[in-house]
Amino acid sequence: MAKISGRRLAAAAITAALVVTGAAAASASAADVGDAPLFSLQGVDASGTAYTYAPQGDGTLSSRVKIDSGWTGLAFVGQVDHNADNIADGRWQLGTSGNIWYYAADNSDAVKVGYGWDTYNTVVSVGQFGGAEGGDLLARDNKGDLYLYLGYGDGTVTKRLKVGYGWDIYSQIAGNGDLDGDGKGDLVARDKSGVLWLYKGTGDQKAPYAKRTKIGSGWNQYNTLFAAGDLNMDGRADLVARNAKGELYLYAGTGNAAAPYKPKAIIGTSGWNTYRLFF
Repeated sequence: MAKISGRRLAAAAITAALVVTGAAAASASAADVGDAPLFSLQGVDASGTAYTYAPQGDGTLSSRVKIDSGWTGLAFVGQVDHNADNIADGRWQLGTSGNIWYYAADNSDAVKVGYGWDTYNTVVSVGQFGGAEGGDLLARDNKGDLYLYLGYGDGTVTKRLKVGYGWDIYSQIAGNGDLDGDGKGDLVARDKSGVLWLYKGTGDQKAPYAKRTKIGSGWNQYNTLFAAGDLNMDGRADLVARNAKGELYLYAGTGNAAAPYKPKAIIGTSGWNTYRLFF
């Protein structure tokens, strides 16, 4: 198991407290804790009940804790860090009606971010993807066009910027953190044949990712891929994958673009198909 700094352990504890209690901003001890988000893994089940699992430092997860109920009619939920301290400052929630809202971690009033987002079939909270400090959103429409919404740092976002087309070849898109160690947020995307591709971030909002490189094949064994941040607390972004049997696997990040993930490790043996959304 990787050595875990006191700062990252403190940050993980603060993250769990923010999720469960809605406490306000993290203390200074959580600052400068690494270069990957330290978010708890959270899920919404079919009944609309939301749960959280705190990272334990070795890639495993705590027992689940209920966050709330009544989260029905949602198409997307995504945590976001606005000030680059790796602690979640709030979450976006997109309803199936197309309205998207922001809920700050301090339990202040929800803010309506936009409407008409039901034109998108995929929305991803991608962290600081456009070069500024605030967390951003990436969205794909039914034509396969890809759009970037730059975050202002308070949950609201700019008008969309078109940053790609032809992304309908992908069945899964994930990303929230730096996979190659250059300090810029990256993406991974799985095509319909099961090949996983890496898109290295550039930090340039007008062209936010470089030409894709192949990570590997066989990823169609999973029905969900999700970038959950740093679950083993080593400062590198990880990937979580769920298969049809309801097993959950961790692909720990390496920081190496040529091989961005370590071999998979099972972190949940069954029951994870109860969740229709991860965030």
